[in-house]
Amino acid sequence: MSFITAFLQQSVYLGLPDDSTLKNEGTVTAALNFSPDGDAGVLEKAIKTKGVDENTIIDVLVKRSNEQRQKIKEAYQRSSGKPLETALKSALKGELEEVVLALLKTPAQYDAHLIKQSMKGLGTDEDTLIEVMASRTNREMEAIKVAYMEGVHKKYKCMNNTEQNNHCYNVTHHCNIRLLRFKKMTEGVNDELADSDARALYAAGEQRKGTDASVFIDILTSRSGAHLRKVFDRYSKYSKVDVSKAIDMEMKGDIESCLTAVVKCAGSRPAFFAERLNLAMKGKGTRTKILTRIMVSRSEIDMKRIKDAYRKDYGKTLYQEILDDTKGDYEKILLALCGSEN
Repeated sequence: MSFITAFLQQSVYLGLPDDSTLKNEGTVTAALNFSPDGDAGVLEKAIKTKGVDENTIIDVLVKRSNEQRQKIKEAYQRSSGKPLETALKSALKGELEEVVLALLKTPAQYDAHLIKQSMKGLGTDEDTLIEVMASRTNREMEAIKVAYMEGVHKKYKCMNNTEQNNHCYNVTHHCNIRLLRFKKMTEGVNDELADSDARALYAAGEQRKGTDASVFIDILTSRSGAHLRKVFDRYSKYSKVDVSKAIDMEMKGDIESCLTAVVKCAGSRPAFFAERLNLAMKGKGTRTKILTRIMVSRSEIDMKRIKDAYRKDYGKTLYQEILDDTKGDYEKILLALCGSEN
């Protein structure tokens, strides 16, 4: 069994703030005087326009909250008799299509889709798995579990057919191993435990020959974000380097990537995403899957904070970086998700 599988059995359950505590931190908000039937009609006209009216499609979808988009989908289905996703998939192409289809999923459905795609085919896309697992809140992870399992049962239609049931069981079991085993986190901050955790991390890593990775996994995946920040602070009493540097020195490969992501998200989730965005646009070529994934998933949660972290850490606005690094309709929709340049 690979480390990534073993690690995900533990789950990265950090107790990060629920979305309700991040009101007004997203760049995409609900539209006032909202009419799902009206928007469905506008989208139908934009889709049927000769050459397709991409600007209108972008304008409608990005200026509506995800909850409103779900109502637009229902209205479109009622009026046209077909799913909005199907119509847009036929009308659009490339990266714009990917962003639009992502926006039409609920947050939980989109994350479940990302996890499913990351485990599809040969090998595993550890970067995507790590990003999702390390950065989602308790409430989000519970919603992802439900969405993932609904997708499994819908695809394989688990009913009385023995072959279908066996296949469904195997897929469900695989999902359980990868996603559904959760360890209860320590609530709040415990000063005494924080000091004990810091000493345990030091003893399991720098202080000994060889590294006891199980101690790192146990502590980093079973404590709240606030508690871990206290642990990281206390760690400096025992070591000349911080926890991230210690992990870098002591571990390599998947285990290093997983635990580093946990530490970064516990320290500052916006800074974690700002770094991911910077890496996606750094150097030759743009990693559009990362860019799309973050811009869509964070647009209603903490994109304003991510933008602030980006400017602080990299000396440029995220808006300008997107403007410099992308083009066409893909650029338009990402800039709309990003919000104003400031």
